[in-house]
Amino acid sequence: MAGAQAVQYSRHGGPEVLELAEIPLPEPGPGQVRVAVRAAGVNPIDWKLRRGMRGGSPDGPQGVGMELAGTVDALGPGVTGLRLGDPVYGQVAPGAVATHAIAEADALAYKPDDLTYEEAAALPVAVETARRALRDLALQEGETLLIHAVAGGVGLAAAQLALARGATVIGTASERHHAFLRGLGVRPVSYGEGLERRLPPSVDRVLDASGRGELDLSVELTGDPDRVITIADRAGAERLGVRFSTGDGAAAAARALRESPHVRLPVAEVFPLERAAEAHRRSEEGHFLGKLVINTEASLPR
Repeated sequence: MAGAQAVQYSRHGGPEVLELAEIPLPEPGPGQVRVAVRAAGVNPIDWKLRRGMRGGSPDGPQGVGMELAGTVDALGPGVTGLRLGDPVYGQVAPGAVATHAIAEADALAYKPDDLTYEEAAALPVAVETARRALRDLALQEGETLLIHAVAGGVGLAAAQLALARGATVIGTASERHHAFLRGLGVRPVSYGEGLERRLPPSVDRVLDASGRGELDLSVELTGDPDRVITIADRAGAERLGVRFSTGDGAAAAARALRESPHVRLPVAEVFPLERAAEAHRRSEEGHFLGKLVINTEASLPR
């Protein structure tokens, strides 16, 4: 079989450091499978790693992308329950933006028939993050949850999960997304100057998926930093005693997908593999509804 293609970087920097490279076809080890990738999601963690915002320096070419959807292409030793050709989706170590990627078998879930590969690739990271945040917030039926950046992937997933629990959801978002959010049952609020005047005097819990300086107000609204979680403002969390939530791992993402089959995210834009840098640039700009996805199908051998 011919080799594979993967988007990589060898030094930290802007989107321009990304390159589409020819690589040997990766081989799965024990407990792993190779996935013929059909689509890969784009998340803020991707460009934060690429920019060096998580520390360290590249030791050789680094892959990008941590969620994918595709078909099982090869089985490593000891893998049971999956067969060649099975449609799957899940979270992986950086390297999903490629024609082929290695995944731990227990990190994959079967792709629902009613999801396209692009729609499926948008879900793993957002659903796992949202479920984890709501679990740690201990959100209860009848409570009011405020989500900063509710129109993003994590925000939309958290809103759907919270509404299913019987909570009231208020979310900050661009006005152009308000109609969509109302359709979900979310009460949208425009962010920006004067935000405190557009919000109720208090809320029960807050999920900050924005990281743009809303934590002080969030603590004021809840009256307790333990009722606030952020996935985007580590420095603010340390200053205020707010919890900063990080991932539970790829296997947890697969469990989250199986336990949340009703969650759906709009795909804001789809990019071909050779335009991965443009997808990263768009992700850094923000303010889109749902998720950005990279489609790799045109690059797969037929």
